[in-house]
Amino acid sequence: MASHVTHPGTRRKKITFDEALPIDHRLNRVYRIGAGLMGLFLLAFGILGLTNNIGFFDTGGNTAIGLNTNGALSVLSICVGLLLFIGMVVGGNFASTLNMVLGVLFILNGFLFLGLLDTSSNFLDFRIQNVLFSFVVGLVLMVFGMYGRVSTNLPHDNPYWRARHPEAE
Repeated sequence: MASHVTHPGTRRKKITFDEALPIDHRLNRVYRIGAGLMGLFLLAFGILGLTNNIGFFDTGGNTAIGLNTNGALSVLSICVGLLLFIGMVVGGNFASTLNMVLGVLFILNGFLFLGLLDTSSNFLDFRIQNVLFSFVVGLVLMVFGMYGRVSTNLPHDNPYWRARHPEAE
């Protein structure tokens, strides 16, 4: 049985990110805190990795905060951490969408480097702990980004519920 039936002649309203959530919506805090915490950790990891004076693509097994790193991974971590900080400052739908996109990229990155473990193509010097970290961060970022957007029991005042049920307006 279909739970959502569209009747002929009725058009579904598209969700546009600009009008989806008001600026002061309580979910805004979740997106901002999620982006800020992940950004802070990635920034610290990247800075600690760079202070070890390791080569840019060195695969010698250097670690920072228990994760393998090299110069390229440290710089990449700093850039992503700063991007998440920008998401925290901007907040709202930008932070939510940024968290979801980066979460998916972290998970894809985990799968990519899982396949590259112990090969000469492992240019970011990933080890299994880096892969697991990538999966965990990806899932956490996706949860922060999807919070309030994806659910079976959204409250009727939620803008995403209203967009899915235009007949109720």
